[in-house]
Amino acid sequence: MQLCTIYKCSKKADAFLYVEKADDFSKVPEALRTLIGTPKLFMTLDLDGRKKLGQADLAKVKSELTDNGFYLQLPPPEKNLLDQYKELNGYSD
Repeated sequence: MQLCTIYKCSKKADAFLYVEKADDFSKVPEALRTLIGTPKLFMTLDLDGRKKLGQADLAKVKSELTDNGFYLQLPPPEKNLLDQYKELNGYSD
């Protein structure tokens, strides 16, 4: 069983920090902890037996937890609205 605890980052919207053990941030670099702010408990999850995660790559999460002791899930980059508008209206560069 590979359990991990997931925390929502207080300073980064839609970012989540996965750690191997609840409330153990010892493997998370201090600079990263400062950047993400105070982590808020989101859930504890058993990664074994799962085929996928919501927005994170399950294999990457598992390997990062094993190699580094944590995984930081960032939201996908926002799409450029001007580029979308140009694409929809047939504009080209």
